[in-house]
Amino acid sequence: MKKILIVDDAQFMRKVTSSVLSEKYETICAASGEEALELYKDERPDLILSDLIMPGMTGLELQSSLTERYGGPIPFMFMTADEHEESESLGLEAGALDYIRKPFKPEVLLRRVDNIIRHIESLRQIQGLKVVAETDPMTGLLNKAFATKTLTELCPRENGILMMVDLDSFKPVNDLYGHDMGDKVLIRFAEILRNVTRSSDIVGRMGGDEFIIFCRDIRDEALIAEKSRVINESVLASARELMGDDMNIPLGASIGAVSVPDEGTEFNVLYKKADKALYSVKQNGKHGYAMFHERESAAAAAVADSPAGSLAAARMILEERSRPKGAYELGFESFRTLYRFLVRGMENYHYEVEFVLFSFDGSVAPDVMDAFGEKLCQALRRSDICTRSGRQFMVLLPVPGADHGQAIVERVLHAWAAAGGAPVTCEHEVMHAVE
Repeated sequence: MKKILIVDDAQFMRKVTSSVLSEKYETICAASGEEALELYKDERPDLILSDLIMPGMTGLELQSSLTERYGGPIPFMFMTADEHEESESLGLEAGALDYIRKPFKPEVLLRRVDNIIRHIESLRQIQGLKVVAETDPMTGLLNKAFATKTLTELCPRENGILMMVDLDSFKPVNDLYGHDMGDKVLIRFAEILRNVTRSSDIVGRMGGDEFIIFCRDIRDEALIAEKSRVINESVLASARELMGDDMNIPLGASIGAVSVPDEGTEFNVLYKKADKALYSVKQNGKHGYAMFHERESAAAAAVADSPAGSLAAARMILEERSRPKGAYELGFESFRTLYRFLVRGMENYHYEVEFVLFSFDGSVAPDVMDAFGEKLCQALRRSDICTRSGRQFMVLLPVPGADHGQAIVERVLHAWAAAGGAPVTCEHEVMHAVE
């Protein structure tokens, strides 16, 4: 039996409307828009029949809130005693499927609701066929054909980062645990990819253990580094959950990424560039990410084509493309590699490195932490190194200097407090070589 949520602040109208519809439909009633929001979460009705004008949250505001919260069109029919034509226009322009004036004749209301329910069923059948044609049956992600078609149309007109994602060391799962377990790992991996992307991003399966992601309106490499870290940690945790804590297959993810439109706008060209970056990750230990840059790729090709090599070309690969002010910002994986290198150097050469850690609690919004990251970078020297990992900012000061860490902490915290920033905790220490 189809379910209808009736929303009206007048108890009499709720009872009358429910009485008319209850012979053919299951009815649920809410006395306000706020109550309807809570009921929708658990009941998920097939149609919402709402009064347009209500105290507190209006019918239009209820529709807008539900659409924003759950995404996609939600079947709505409005009813009101307002005689103005503008009311009807407002409801229909907002996407309502129908509109009826109070008081209504029972047979008219029932006939209109029947028509809407039939219309919804027809749309769902069409949508169901469309979903089958566009999605990968195992993971529910876009299939290769539709992902390719979508990205071919999208890349020429939108900014973002295109990523090729490979599930590392997947074959041993099938060999050691069987194909049923392999399917479970792939399904879980698809869930992980959904969790690190937004509903507006494009996520598809290109075949086997190869996936593709297009993150809209993202230009910051640090965000890709963070996604890589979360994906790799989640893959390993999920694998142990599925196969046991003694699972020793080195599962993880390698990601090759390319910026759009900085490196082009044609999908086929961008795909090949992301593939080159992915190959670089595979050749350098897997379980990480790499960004493709045309200038570096050309310089690398020049070195490879020269029998004697080229010192200038080799340095071109390594050098920064620009010399921005402030600290040297790295993705988390690169930061960790550099940290380990510096620790090794301390053991041999007995220099000191200062480590600073800033942390936010779980109540702080991402945009607030972004603002803090900008102030932190500006306060550091160009020789200092920083990264962000979740809600923490890590800083390395390779040449500490007298009380440099304390001065940095005080300068950053003072500027942050003056700007009215959220509370942040800080720890720092000078690291010495372990004898």
